[in-house]
Amino acid sequence: MPPVRILVAGAGLIGRTHVQRILAEPEAALAGIVDPTPEAEALARKHGVPWGADLAPMLALAKPDAVIVATPNALHVPMGLACIVAGLPMLLEKPVADTVDGAWSLVAAAEKAGVPVLVGHHHRHSPFIAAAKETVASGRLGRLVTVNALTWFLKPADYFDTAWRRAPGGGPILINLIHLIDDLRNLCGDIAEVQAVASNAVRGFPVEDTAAMILRFRNGALGTVSLSDTVASPWSWELTAGEYKAYPQTDQFCILLAGTEGALSVPRLEHWRHEGARGWWSPIQATRITAPEQDPLALQLRHFCSVVRGQAKPLIDAREGTRTLEATLAVKQAAETGRAVRLD
Repeated sequence: MPPVRILVAGAGLIGRTHVQRILAEPEAALAGIVDPTPEAEALARKHGVPWGADLAPMLALAKPDAVIVATPNALHVPMGLACIVAGLPMLLEKPVADTVDGAWSLVAAAEKAGVPVLVGHHHRHSPFIAAAKETVASGRLGRLVTVNALTWFLKPADYFDTAWRRAPGGGPILINLIHLIDDLRNLCGDIAEVQAVASNAVRGFPVEDTAAMILRFRNGALGTVSLSDTVASPWSWELTAGEYKAYPQTDQFCILLAGTEGALSVPRLEHWRHEGARGWWSPIQATRITAPEQDPLALQLRHFCSVVRGQAKPLIDAREGTRTLEATLAVKQAAETGRAVRLD
């Protein structure tokens, strides 16, 4: 079976990451690169593939089997709609859109046309998340009661040399928290209500650098989440999972799940439970659940190839990705208004 020929739209940090994964994957082949920058043109020339500044001409020139959309958020909907008109499956980077209305318009168009959309929430492909989800679903934690999650890390000063990262929409809620929100939706179910506060006290930029929130899930579980991109800390997915070798790994957790029969740390996957009588007087012990350490982005690409070939349905489609976007934007709304936000 010939490899799936994939056109990559957007050659920024995540776009270049996708290019690297395509080049390393036998099931995929790089069909071309769409990005108006000279750096993108040089990258295409380096790998001997077509380059163009605009998507529509490149769809005709490269004749891809599928497209990865890794452009700035505001371009996700117009580029996604162009792919749908062309009947091309896409891997659409998160978030689905920069607005909820825009995201739902893309969902409607994709579902009407029957064009599959895989949203790039790559944690869904992590073996650690998969093992945690299986543990929750198995009932070994009993009824899920509470969750606590941290995403604390320190972005270096030069990260903010790019102006949009200092402006509203460029803060850690939409860039980083959205991954954790999707993790919690995947592990705990839909979020019913959000309360939140946010602060820019450390850097003083118009955008937040820290936020705290309370979540109420539809199944009755409650959660607390804390986010900051200005603290020296080992407790974030990037540092704890060890899946991304650019980050130094710590032997820590960043998510705690607890139910009536046990508790679980993620990604350490320590399963805690009482031995003997249920209650705090009896000993509580942990066993370690094993999961292979694999690159979620490589697994996501392999899954995408199966989606393009009609062998699998997207693990997270545009509709589910839009639900995650709604919950993430609800955090911003709750922080700005000081009121709880309910999700339909």
